[in-house]
Amino acid sequence: MNRGWKGSIVLLAVVALFSAAAPAAAQVRIGFVNTERIFRESEPAVRAQKKLEKEFEKRDQELQRLGKQLQTMRENLDKNGMTMAESERAKKEREFADLNRDFQRKQRVVREDLNQRRNEELAAVLERANKVIRQIAEAEKYDIIFQDAVYFSPRIDVTEKVIKALAEPPAK
Repeated sequence: MNRGWKGSIVLLAVVALFSAAAPAAAQVRIGFVNTERIFRESEPAVRAQKKLEKEFEKRDQELQRLGKQLQTMRENLDKNGMTMAESERAKKEREFADLNRDFQRKQRVVREDLNQRRNEELAAVLERANKVIRQIAEAEKYDIIFQDAVYFSPRIDVTEKVIKALAEPPAK
């Protein structure tokens, strides 16, 4: 079974359990948190994004410079390649190929480093968000709060409360 089916089965079991227990229980409180929205809108996530942009700014500028250099070399080869001596043209094409390989390698390394750093930053945001979600669940007496769902009613969405709580300094 794939992960989606397993999650659906677990969700179905939880809903069935709560449905069966509903007559016995006074009221079951269910909440939902949109994790993607927290990653887009919460203050810690926005700070993390700005931090990453600043951290990778120089490397991005270097890639842009190399990209422009490649473009200029390609344009020069296209424009003047036919009039160059064969040895000169071959030399320029090798230089272009070498620079292009270097550019692609650097681009791949930057992308991998950025993805790794983004994952680290988002993991820290998620860890803090999960603490806030637990605090909200306990304070407001929720029985369960889901973070992944195919569908949820806006009346059980507590994402805005989490985003507001994340804007406050963390309690120590």
